[in-house]
Amino acid sequence: AAYVATNDYSAYTDAPGLIVSDDKKALSILAQAYYDHPERQLTLIGITGTYGNVLMEQGVRNALAITELLGHPEVPVYKGLPHASTKDSFEVLPISAFIHGENGIGDAVIPDPQRDAETEPAVDFIIDAVKTYGDDLVYVPTGPQTNIAAAFRKAPEIAEQLGKIVLMGGALTVPGNVNAWTEANISQDPDAADYVFRHTKDATMIGLDVTLQTLLTYKETQRWRDLGNAAGTFLADMTDFYIKAYETTAPHLGGCGLHDPLAVGVAVDPTLVTVHPINMKVDVEGPTRGRTIGDEDRLNDPHKTMGAALDVDVPRFLDEFMTRITNVAKNA
Repeated sequence: AAYVATNDYSAYTDAPGLIVSDDKKALSILAQAYYDHPERQLTLIGITGTYGNVLMEQGVRNALAITELLGHPEVPVYKGLPHASTKDSFEVLPISAFIHGENGIGDAVIPDPQRDAETEPAVDFIIDAVKTYGDDLVYVPTGPQTNIAAAFRKAPEIAEQLGKIVLMGGALTVPGNVNAWTEANISQDPDAADYVFRHTKDATMIGLDVTLQTLLTYKETQRWRDLGNAAGTFLADMTDFYIKAYETTAPHLGGCGLHDPLAVGVAVDPTLVTVHPINMKVDVEGPTRGRTIGDEDRLNDPHKTMGAALDVDVPRFLDEFMTRITNVAKNA
């Protein structure tokens, strides 16, 4: 099995590094199961907390508690920036609590963590990780891109050194889920996302175009509940809350989208999706603020720094996801 890294970077010269930046609930953290992939071993070197559907402090607490619940207390967790790059504070919107629960994990109750977050700030950790791993590092932001944008601004050289970004956010061919043109993660900090889009060396956008094709239903969560242990019950309770919210917000789908897990899955196995190469930007002015779209100034540039996933192998992803996550819960 792949080793789950601590923050001792020197021990990991044989496997690419993976950082997951999480703002809300456990499914993206649980997708750590993907690093034990038969064809591509990854080392999860850290989780960086951010804000979004909960306050940053709550997200960090969730990450610490969930990794302990699943038997991986060695995964380091870092505190990120608590609000958008253009704001002085952050407040959770009522719709976020409705969809994800007051605590960000469907109001499921799990024990408090027995350890604290790392003392190194997330931005500095990202910079250090890039300088250590370089092209082998994969960064997976599943919330706003405030942390990675701040790291790019603080150490501009790392934008060319970081191997790849696989981000959950945006929408290119479908409407947004905040309004007709804006996806929720991008909406939290459009300015940070635009900075990353314009400065990244290699990024793949896992947007609503593909994440809303990967749906989880009560049938799948019952498999977790049938495990009869604390981890399985937690997974089922948390996800059933999420599915219930979808019955109100998107009843036509028939389940909940696996947004964050798909991003982590693609970070490990890029063949899960079909990607359209395109240089992108985020609108930061006017009525379409938050829109993710092609950058007209770089449209004809043959060198593409981004790609947008437009199709996904749904059966294969769902099978891999359920197999790996169920095994993690079973063995917790």
